[in-house]
Amino acid sequence: MVLSGLLIVLGFVLLIKGADFLVEGSSSVAKRFHIPEIIIGLTIVSIGTSMPELFVSITSAMEGYADMAIGNVVGSNICNLLLILGLSTVIKSVKFQRETRLIEIPMCLGITIIFMILCNTGLGITRKESFILIALFLMFIGYTIFMGIKGEKFDSKDADNEEIIEYKKQRSILIDILYIILGIIGLKIGGDVTVDNSVLIAQHFNISEKIISLTILAIGTSLPELVTSVTAAIKGNSDIAIGNIIGSNIFNMLLIIGVSAFISPIIYNVAYNMEMIILIISTVILSLFPLMPPKNKMSRINGITYLFMYVTYMVILFNS
Repeated sequence: MVLSGLLIVLGFVLLIKGADFLVEGSSSVAKRFHIPEIIIGLTIVSIGTSMPELFVSITSAMEGYADMAIGNVVGSNICNLLLILGLSTVIKSVKFQRETRLIEIPMCLGITIIFMILCNTGLGITRKESFILIALFLMFIGYTIFMGIKGEKFDSKDADNEEIIEYKKQRSILIDILYIILGIIGLKIGGDVTVDNSVLIAQHFNISEKIISLTILAIGTSLPELVTSVTAAIKGNSDIAIGNIIGSNIFNMLLIIGVSAFISPIIYNVAYNMEMIILIISTVILSLFPLMPPKNKMSRINGITYLFMYVTYMVILFNS
């Protein structure tokens, strides 16, 4: 079992580095075709941080481990909100942007409720229902690009990356294509290794696939969001810290389950309704934080509240 544990770690490394390579190569190719930086950032880069969840969920669905496909997404979303956002806020209080308060958090709440309803209709997420999720995802991408072009300023970010961009322009397109290929290979192998060995550990210790997916897989595939959000919080980029979490949660429900169910319809285990309710309650609480003193900020106390909720949830999960 020690070998399986080490292979899971290796799988996570391949997933994270595979996502990095895919984003690096794709972004560079996109720049060659003069696609604006903002669109690259809001699409390729944002989706890139959700690639570990995508490949793990697709692999789980295709191999018949529906519990892991759903559990990975729901568990990652709970981890993103309670653990990662909570930890980021404990490090430094997070300021809520107007669009985040009024549009994006309510949007995330609405999508979570729709997602729960779709999961509980029939036996799970059918191929037809996957089209609904993918359509909503495309609408969200459109909204994100529109808001980015309309309101955000990327001048300072572009200046910071000037040397990197110049380097990419001089780099051979064959290298970029190699990056993309290596990224996809890394994601595919990482997903296979992670899922297969997680199943072995679950079977060896008689632990349910649900618990494995809600803990090991959820935290492991959320590492890109953890690094991004904590780094952003330390640097004071609060809008990035919270925006990354909200965006990732929406991507997980719409893109990952949408694509996974399209490839192979997912049977839903109603035992996940508890996690769904926790996710909805956590999002409702997030929408209330801006109304509490200090106004329009998520304070360290709020972050500690989230961390306490996550620890409580873990205790309940392992004792249920």
